[in-house]
Amino acid sequence: MDEQEVTGPDPAGDVAVAQPDPRAPAPGGRLRRRALRPRSVEEEERLTRRLAQQWSQLRDERERRLTPPELASGADAYPRTPVPPGVELAAAWAWRFLVIVAAGAVIAWTVGYLSVIVLPIVVALLVTALAAPAVDALTRIRVPRGLAALVVVVSGLATVSALLTFVGQQVANGATDLAEQTVAGLGQIRQWLEDGPLNASDSQIDRWINDAQRVITDQTSDGQVVTRLTEVGTTLTHVVAGFFIVLFATYFFMADGQRIWSWLVRLAPRAARPRVDSSGRVAWISLTQFVRATVVVALVDAVGIAGWAWFLGVPFVAAIGVLVFLGAFVPMIGATIAGTVAILVALVDQGPVAALLMLVGVIVVQQVEGHVLQPFLMGRWVSVHPLAVILAIAAGVIVAGIAGALVAVPLVAALNAVVQHLAANTAPGDDPEEELAEDYEESSAMVDVQEPATPEGEPS
Repeated sequence: MDEQEVTGPDPAGDVAVAQPDPRAPAPGGRLRRRALRPRSVEEEERLTRRLAQQWSQLRDERERRLTPPELASGADAYPRTPVPPGVELAAAWAWRFLVIVAAGAVIAWTVGYLSVIVLPIVVALLVTALAAPAVDALTRIRVPRGLAALVVVVSGLATVSALLTFVGQQVANGATDLAEQTVAGLGQIRQWLEDGPLNASDSQIDRWINDAQRVITDQTSDGQVVTRLTEVGTTLTHVVAGFFIVLFATYFFMADGQRIWSWLVRLAPRAARPRVDSSGRVAWISLTQFVRATVVVALVDAVGIAGWAWFLGVPFVAAIGVLVFLGAFVPMIGATIAGTVAILVALVDQGPVAALLMLVGVIVVQQVEGHVLQPFLMGRWVSVHPLAVILAIAAGVIVAGIAGALVAVPLVAALNAVVQHLAANTAPGDDPEEELAEDYEESSAMVDVQEPATPEGEPS
């Protein structure tokens, strides 16, 4: 059948007749096309106006999206409230500042409460940062890492024990002579009080001595001796416990530190893991550099002060050197405080002239450290301002005493490196003023503060 037909009602409604399907192909295989009615001029103009109107609407909408919103300034930037805008802004800053201070206080209290655990862990990290290169060297010659860590720990313990034994023997051998010299020195001080500018009588000096003895007696009476002994026993228990924590933590940090760090990183959300990992590695690099530079500075301080004491003939040279070496781990003030011990020993042993010369030697060594070693070794590695160092030491002493002062500065150095890595996109040692100028240049910002104009006739 060449043509499809459809059945439909007759226009009159009586008989159904066959009608051709307009969609059916025409004879020869081609589809029939409806003849297009030509548009009139009015219809074309109406269609043109409609297209122009739609295009104008689209263009206005695009311009509205690309135009940045206008920011209100002055009083229009704040809602109409009974509170002045300045007070409202100050209150918003105030309660946020209080929340930050409260969070910091909670963290400090927690660290202080758990100082028996936290401080040994931090000390173990410092020791690991110092001894890790030895473990890596043994690992490169095919020694298993666990065995290499054990060898380094045992060797370190043996070295420290031998050094302390040598110092103890020197102190024990010279203690008797120093005690006799101390008695002679006290006699000289008594003679100076009698013949010097004070012109004190024997009765006045005896009364001062009796008053000092009475104060000591009052301090050791009324059960305070038991309290002191209890405190000493508790401190010794904490020291022993901390020593074993440091020992085992140092071994496991050197033997399995990479796996421990990977486990800690995986505790963070998946999206934050790269930043957490990079921050930890930046902090570890800063901590390692700080510890190595501090060891070099401590060695120079110990050799310089102990060598000067040996030149002056002051006793306990090895003990003075070890004390200065340990004290130098507290930057800026540690070696100076340890050097005062050498000055006192020189005063007791040889008199005020030797003590004055010892003081000159300590000052010279400290000047070399502050103006040569510190800028050269730490200036480009650990960028921590001296004011931040002083505040960190003070906070460490308040939280955990001497141990807190030892670990406060390296922790601040590591925290500073992490903050620069995350927030400022700078490296430790970069100059803050130069980095701020680069930030302004990249953002096309400008800070221009001009001095107020001076009225004519007044001095500028």
